[in-house]
Amino acid sequence: MMHEHGSAEAALDALPGVAAAAGVSDYKVCPMGVVQAELKAGRLAGASLIAFGSPEYPKALYDLTDPPPLLWAIGDLSLLERPGIAMVGARNASSLGTRMARRMADELGQAGNVIVSGLARGIDTAAHLAALPHGTVAVMAGGVDVIYPAENAVLAQEIGERGLRLSEQPMGLQPQARHFPRRNRIVSGTVRGVVVVEAAARSGSLITARDALDQGREVMAVPGHPFDARASGCNMLIRDGATLVRGADDVLAALGSEPVPPDVRDATPAKPRLATTTPKPKKPASTLREANALHQLILDRLGPSPLAEDQLIRDLALSPGEVAPQLVSLELDGRIARQPGGLLTKL
Repeated sequence: MMHEHGSAEAALDALPGVAAAAGVSDYKVCPMGVVQAELKAGRLAGASLIAFGSPEYPKALYDLTDPPPLLWAIGDLSLLERPGIAMVGARNASSLGTRMARRMADELGQAGNVIVSGLARGIDTAAHLAALPHGTVAVMAGGVDVIYPAENAVLAQEIGERGLRLSEQPMGLQPQARHFPRRNRIVSGTVRGVVVVEAAARSGSLITARDALDQGREVMAVPGHPFDARASGCNMLIRDGATLVRGADDVLAALGSEPVPPDVRDATPAKPRLATTTPKPKKPASTLREANALHQLILDRLGPSPLAEDQLIRDLALSPGEVAPQLVSLELDGRIARQPGGLLTKL
């Protein structure tokens, strides 16, 4: 509209006519009182308003057929000028998928890339946490001041202080289902490539991957076990032509960048503070409700691929005494199986 009419003011004047041509007879431009209230809310939240065409506007978004005319941002705007890589995946991520996302995000961040994701549970959370020291951008489905899910409140605050939160939605808007697909086009639009770590056959991560293809971005996927539903989407992407990646070096090679230096690749990433972002029992599971909650956490982290019991305990950040009885219970119920070498699989 602005390109066609020459200015924002002229575009606003033309909107009622455009709406009428589309069959909307009672369209009105947003009242000035609503505009002033949102600007005030932005100031109170410490947010910056970025307009299409301004120097701060992400240059990569100009490639989109429907770039957001306005963006609200909280944090370091200079991150939008650095090369970005998106990492997305399952909310109910497995232990292996979480570790993969954490390690790749850390190594890609140390190689100079900003990690962009959607602040969701699972893979998004792991990627943001690992990339926080190097630079991370959280693209939000609701208002930039509305944290969803609530369990990521601490992480969102830290991203606002050390990274960047970004949204095209008005201040105070609670996210709804229809907002997430729109958000995904910005996740992919701000980066050079998208890495899908875990994704079901029908998931928001695949919407992001399709957006990336439409936008001419590189699409990469981590392969998974054929029997794990959380890997089915990634395996489908690879079957259909996405680049198979096993780690940060493969991602950088696909994007034509230098590989990760050996001292970075061989380093052990700092353990993320999952206690602030992952709901789990704070004491031994003494009630049926607590036991069921811990059972679900265990099952979420297991899959057909074997996982070491001690690694599972570390990922849960609980003591062996809390986890062991629940593993026995799940084994007796036929929901998990033990294999030689202390390995566990979900049945």
